[in-house]
Amino acid sequence: MPQSADKVLDHRPLFRQPEYTEMLKNKKEKFENGHPDEKVQEIADWTKSWDYREKNLARESLCVNPAKACQPLGAVFASAGFERTMSFVHGSQGCVAYYRSHLSRHFKEPCSCVSSSMTEDAAVFGGLNNMVDGLANTKALYDPKMIAVSTTCMAEVIGDDLHSFIEQAKGKGSVPKEFDVPFAHTPAFVGSHVNGYDNMMKGILEHFWKGKERTAGTKLNIIPGFDGYCVGNNRELKRILDMMGVEYTLLQDASDNFDTPSDGEFRMYDGGTKIEDVKTALDAKATLSLQAYCTPKTMEFAGSVGQQTASLHYPMGVQATDELLMKISEITGMEIPEALRLERGRLIDAMADSQAWLHGKRYAIYGDPDFVYGMARFVMEMGGEPVHCLATNGTKDWDAEMRALLASSPFGKGCQVWAGKDLWHLRSILATEPADFIIGSSYGKYLERDLKIPLIRLTFPIFDRHHHHRFPTMGYQGGLRVLVTMLDKIMDVMDDDTNDPGVSDYSFDLTR
Repeated sequence: MPQSADKVLDHRPLFRQPEYTEMLKNKKEKFENGHPDEKVQEIADWTKSWDYREKNLARESLCVNPAKACQPLGAVFASAGFERTMSFVHGSQGCVAYYRSHLSRHFKEPCSCVSSSMTEDAAVFGGLNNMVDGLANTKALYDPKMIAVSTTCMAEVIGDDLHSFIEQAKGKGSVPKEFDVPFAHTPAFVGSHVNGYDNMMKGILEHFWKGKERTAGTKLNIIPGFDGYCVGNNRELKRILDMMGVEYTLLQDASDNFDTPSDGEFRMYDGGTKIEDVKTALDAKATLSLQAYCTPKTMEFAGSVGQQTASLHYPMGVQATDELLMKISEITGMEIPEALRLERGRLIDAMADSQAWLHGKRYAIYGDPDFVYGMARFVMEMGGEPVHCLATNGTKDWDAEMRALLASSPFGKGCQVWAGKDLWHLRSILATEPADFIIGSSYGKYLERDLKIPLIRLTFPIFDRHHHHRFPTMGYQGGLRVLVTMLDKIMDVMDDDTNDPGVSDYSFDLTR
């Protein structure tokens, strides 16, 4: 046997042992009814041709490996950013298991979320009983301060009315009448996780603000948006705001909830925006969103109650951070301190120091609309070319904004925008019009393997690397982190290309 109690092999060497290689060979030959290797290779080569690309890009009714998730995932993430809030998904257990695992695998932290456990009976007769029992159990077992309810496909298809169900559940004594149960309809078959984030944020703010009298104050509300780097980014944002002396409320702060310490005490809930702060945030002078495409409905609602509103696109890099700081200064009247000006100069110095390595590199970027916009902008600041910009959940407005951004720089000339396309589209695009690097999530590793284009992991989800989310990507410090991440990959590739002594190592060595 290849392993025993005294010799336990990891799966990587285990399945390379003779017993397993023989077993897998027999399985392929005797049971899989496959085609000859030559035929498989022929088809694989054809799928990288311009002929296949035209057919692939013409499809309309099929999505293959979309670079997005469904609405309830965004709602669960949004809920995790509020004090002692339990996310309650009205739907089946399997759906909720997906949201929990997706967030847990990325953040390497537990993700608390419950389900109304709808089954076939609920699909026929409605999920009211599930809501009644589910809210009661959630309150009794997990002692939350708030329960945030969202929906899945099943609940939406049969037309369950959350407002009615919650009111009926309260009438039956599931939770007290005064207990906070905000909700959002988040049909998983339309939109994406960014829409779910938006719907839940609006639902929570409506719950606390609607019908309340507003007294205009001086504080600033900031909504970070759906961000897999929220642990590092939210802390960096708070540091910047504290340096500027700004009074603020970070609406939806999941940084502590997804980064709890190991100190012997289990925390089902940690951190998050305090409920009282959410209530008083109605009186804020303005609400600033850091990701416009994550928050259109939320920002419209904030404007409807009388607040100033402004939206940015993922403040990454020099110019985007400049705009963030100037907007905060404009709204609050607070000066930008010299310390932040020095951080800006250090980032520019670092970019200049590495210009020889950065200039002219060609990137394919995919992810959420705001991330792709911010990443492409920073790439052009570094002298790179974002040759392909893809967002499966990108809209026509995003497409137009991206094209305008690319047209604003000589480094954006000839770059292409792909709204609504998936990662199988991107495979065809890169097979026919290659880039030097891919920037995206862990799902890009299959493009990396297939097309031999190195992947730089810089957005959600990241499953096959650890702790990236603990470091910022926003602000000047975040820009420096992104810069180093990109340079590390660029130089790793250089090392791989120059590792043959006396043949390829003449111009790249430690002395340069």
